[in-house]
Amino acid sequence: MPSIQSLVNKLSALYPNYQWQVADKFAWNPASKTISYISGGSHAQLLHELGHAELRHDTYARDIELLRLERAAWTKAETIATDLGLTISQDTVEDHLDSYRDWLHQRSTCPRCNATGIQIDDQHYSCLECD
Repeated sequence: MPSIQSLVNKLSALYPNYQWQVADKFAWNPASKTISYISGGSHAQLLHELGHAELRHDTYARDIELLRLERAAWTKAETIATDLGLTISQDTVEDHLDSYRDWLHQRSTCPRCNATGIQIDDQHYSCLECD
């Protein structure tokens, strides 16, 4: 497996429309078209952020939509990896998606009765059992 910096060098040649910068976390910034990465981080996460970029992900309205965007970015990352002769394990993909699934479940769980609610705006859920 190549170093992450050599992968960034290769990707920057293949995808010249993006800026690449070392940071303390992996991220895609659509406003500046910048992919941030951790210098000792994983190839999979780097390709995942490139997936967001290539799919032009920039915003979402509901939490469930974020999960859909994350799944799409991982699918795109797997395609890019294959094109580069690399692989991303399904365990890696599912582990990352599980973190979003867990977050979504926690946000949607009613603190009074533990039922799953529905999102009513950007920051709030309504419980179908209690409300």
